Amino acid sequence: MPQKTHKVALIVGTRPEAIKLAPVYRKLAEPPERFVPLLWATAQHRQMLDQVMDTFGLKADQDFDLMQPGQSLTAVTAAILSALEKAFQKERPDAILVQGDTTTVFAASLSAYYFKIPVGHVEAGLRTRDKFAPYPEEMNRRLATRLADFHFAPTEGARKNLLAENVPEDRIWVTGNTVIDALDIMLAKVRQQTPQVLEGFPLDEFESGRPVVLITGHRREHFGPGFESICRAVAELSVRHPEWLFVYPVHLNPNVQEPVYRLLKGYPNVRLMPPLEYSAFIWAMDRCTFLLSDSGGIQEEASHLGKPVLVMRQATERPEGVEAGILKLVGDEKETIVREASRLIEEPTELERMSHSEKVFGDGRASERIVEVLSKSL
Repeated sequence: MPQKTHKVALIVGTRPEAIKLAPVYRKLAEPPERFVPLLWATAQHRQMLDQVMDTFGLKADQDFDLMQPGQSLTAVTAAILSALEKAFQKERPDAILVQGDTTTVFAASLSAYYFKIPVGHVEAGLRTRDKFAPYPEEMNRRLATRLADFHFAPTEGARKNLLAENVPEDRIWVTGNTVIDALDIMLAKVRQQTPQVLEGFPLDEFESGRPVVLITGHRREHFGPGFESICRAVAELSVRHPEWLFVYPVHLNPNVQEPVYRLLKGYPNVRLMPPLEYSAFIWAMDRCTFLLSDSGGIQEEASHLGKPVLVMRQATERPEGVEAGILKLVGDEKETIVREASRLIEEPTELERMSHSEKVFGDGRASERIVEVLSKSL
């Protein structure tokens, strides 16, 4: 008797979600054909999502194309709920998978709950315990926890967070983080062949061995004074350390673009450019000296690569990297960023102390574990 196949909808809205669910989609699609994976894109971030889909050779089964300029959180949430209502009525998947902490994750979980469709939450249990940091992500993931049926925790610490919130122990599985699965896939490619990069990307300077600080920033809580402070810190660092290169692929959000280009354009050792395609960013991260970032996923990827990260946030939901000594919280105050970055630049022993690979976020088999749970449980 043939084994029943289960329809599982993987719902993605942003670049990090696509990166972290791409290896799960691949694993679900592998023989024996126990699953019919459906990839649904809300396109909460259109261009940056498309980059990742192209990199992994993925095509959305449904693309709701919901991104609008300047949209509010309320508008995004309402649009996702409305679009998914129609999709669930038509497809009736046996389960959905969401990843992380975006508005897409919360709204998709709520919509699936309305249809009594089981929710699998990948990267469950991350917490800062400050509902406004990161904003709105901290509440998105807490609310997704209340709605989820399968909690795929990346670490033992995340599991403990869920247990403390009375999530049943038998509904939690520690899998590792799927970003390590995706990173290992991409590293194998970019270490063999340099990916195509944007015009203006300082490829020669990377390959020459010039020390590089790779910078990313996009957090909503930094909009306004926070980003101005971060930019002024980078400007001061570039003047203090002209032999170093500061490479900043700038997030497409206008609240990020405006202060970054206004305050950093024209510095001779600062390179500003649009967001890099995923494989190109991994190539750059693998070759940089250290990073300045407010991203969550980069904290995980850099820890795996042995690249120090000065985390421009007040709190992190990834304390394992801080405890391992490869991440350091520096906030968004100019003076702190300049002091801590200069310390890494000027003190080789401190840079060496933070430059060690840690496997605290996974071993590259998280997707395999998630699919195994689904195959036994659905």
